[in-house]
Amino acid sequence: MATKVVMEALSPTMEEGRLVKWNKNEGDAVKSGESLAEVETDKAIMELVARGDGVLRKRLLNEGDTAPVGQLIAVIGAADENIDALAGGEAAAPQAPAAAQEVKPGAAEQPPQEDAAPASPAPAAQERPRDARTSVPDDAAQSQGEASTPPQERDRRGAERTSTGSQGATLGAGSEPGDRVRSSPLARKLASERGVELGTIQGSGPGGRIVKKDIEEAATRPKGGPAPAAAQGASAPVAARRIPAEGDYQDIPLTQIRKTIARRLAESIGPVPTFYLTAELDVERVAEMRDSMIELGAEYKVSFNDIVLKAVATALQQHPEVNAHWLGDRMRYFNRVHIGMAVAVEDGLITPVIFDADTKGLADISRESRELAKRARDRKLKPDEYTGATFSVSNLGMFGIEHFTAIINPPEAAILAVGGVEERVVAVDGAPAVRKRMNVTMSCDHRVIDGATGAKFLQTLRRLIENPLMLVY
Repeated sequence: MATKVVMEALSPTMEEGRLVKWNKNEGDAVKSGESLAEVETDKAIMELVARGDGVLRKRLLNEGDTAPVGQLIAVIGAADENIDALAGGEAAAPQAPAAAQEVKPGAAEQPPQEDAAPASPAPAAQERPRDARTSVPDDAAQSQGEASTPPQERDRRGAERTSTGSQGATLGAGSEPGDRVRSSPLARKLASERGVELGTIQGSGPGGRIVKKDIEEAATRPKGGPAPAAAQGASAPVAARRIPAEGDYQDIPLTQIRKTIARRLAESIGPVPTFYLTAELDVERVAEMRDSMIELGAEYKVSFNDIVLKAVATALQQHPEVNAHWLGDRMRYFNRVHIGMAVAVEDGLITPVIFDADTKGLADISRESRELAKRARDRKLKPDEYTGATFSVSNLGMFGIEHFTAIINPPEAAILAVGGVEERVVAVDGAPAVRKRMNVTMSCDHRVIDGATGAKFLQTLRRLIENPLMLVY
């Protein structure tokens, strides 16, 4: 009996997917669990696997095209089986958008894939095991304005949320946008098996992405031999690679992650009654503590952002009225602290989460920061690593931004925007002195947080930042 291959919900919030590459040709034998294609979701590039054995009889979606969740995109069947009823009928007409948008919790469940865990929705934040460990951006952490989940979906998703867009984004320690090599999960696996260095070849896939064919060609070349003309040259910066400098202008189709960012920003900025609280913090002692830790050795190295994250998490534990979600007909206050922070990826950004951040030491936060920043740039995050935040932090300090306001990511009730550390002349004991200072601004959902509530939280945060030894007590 023929098996339908449909565009599956490969992330909890995926509504449509773009088919990046077919890994099987028509007529190829297929076994259940084998990778059929690479699909770009609203978060990452993931593998679409076969759900039955047989022969790939018909491919109904071209590479580069998009399809809503649930649409038929291929048919697997026996070599002599008549599939005209499937290939001719359902393929031409996508399923109704409403069907694609109703992503039920079970719809995202998948067998483990090469670079991602089963894409079933993450459990509500308060139900996540205490030993869950993921990470957030590192020293270059920053985030961009995140948008909302529609109110009618909030009750269904509860604490679960998607994190693609709070103000700013993290590139990761010592990295620039052009440093990372874009490659498919299958290509990375083949490269590891065949000893091919990804950084030595230029991909032939969309946007210069390295795909299976590139690895196979590289593996056949003599070591040290010249690469084909198409593969020569260093990796170009992201913007230069994505926007060709030809003609008067370039129209670049929206990627799935950019579509999600645009949609959720529009849903967030209007409905949420937001007010802002700004404070200037003295970080002279933070700088001294950080320098002292670095002198102890590389294993003690932490960033300003790591310390800020730890301070925010500790303050939230003391102020559960800020560690909250607005769920339409109720407010949810969390007893556990899960901090979200956006990481810049080539097509936008995504927000991984530090779970139970208030219980983790600076060394743990620092280590997780570096690990997850790299995974986010490689688009290898699992769905349960970027959902479930109870509060978000946004940092643009590395760009020399002194002050900014971030957009709340509903259903969260607040987000903290962190500016850069600067030396300023201030009065200390009645005399002028040069001190390291940093501005922070908290965007608050007035439906959940009142002005005095937010102010008390910032008072606690100030005390922790200006006395950082309290964070290692």
